[in-house]
Amino acid sequence: LSVASLEDPVVMSKIRQNLREKHARHIADLRAYYDSEIQSLKQQLEDWCHLYVLSRCDQLDSALNEASAHIKALENKNNQLEKQVADWRERFYAISDNSKALQERLEEMRASHKEKDNTISRLQSRLRELEEAFEKAYKLSDNKNTRLQEENKMFQNLLGEYESLGKEHERVKDTLNTTENKLLDANTEIADLKRTILKLEAQLKQVEHENALKLRH
Repeated sequence: LSVASLEDPVVMSKIRQNLREKHARHIADLRAYYDSEIQSLKQQLEDWCHLYVLSRCDQLDSALNEASAHIKALENKNNQLEKQVADWRERFYAISDNSKALQERLEEMRASHKEKDNTISRLQSRLRELEEAFEKAYKLSDNKNTRLQEENKMFQNLLGEYESLGKEHERVKDTLNTTENKLLDANTEIADLKRTILKLEAQLKQVEHENALKLRH
């Protein structure tokens, strides 16, 4: 274009019009290009998010299965411990009842032993009285031989009764000692069972605590 043409208003108006049209087309091309790029990036982002969500779901599903298996194992262990505690408690109650029965039997045997001791003491006192009477009768009686035989027979009978009671007394003492030993063993076993039950209850509380933590997790 010549300098004269540039000074022509009509020419300048056309030039400006052409420039505006080119600028508008350029802007439209840029907008279309960037819109296409934005859509492509959105699609890539959606694909990436979809893959990430799928991968994360797989991880969470695996973790959930592992936690479920662990919770199941804890529940099984919990049930087993509860069963053991119930068994030990039942055994503890049985031994406690047996211990009470032994204690009652021991008290009865002690009372019987005391009664036999009293009987033996009375017989010993009676024996001394008969000995004194025998000596007195031997001195005072005219019929010494007959009197002596009667007193001797009474003495022998009483002596036999005394020896029989003495043997019974020894048997009662042996039985009493045996019962006391059994009672001591039962009390020892009860103490062991109490410690075992406390230990099992502590393990049960630990398992329940772990189970609760896993369930909350």
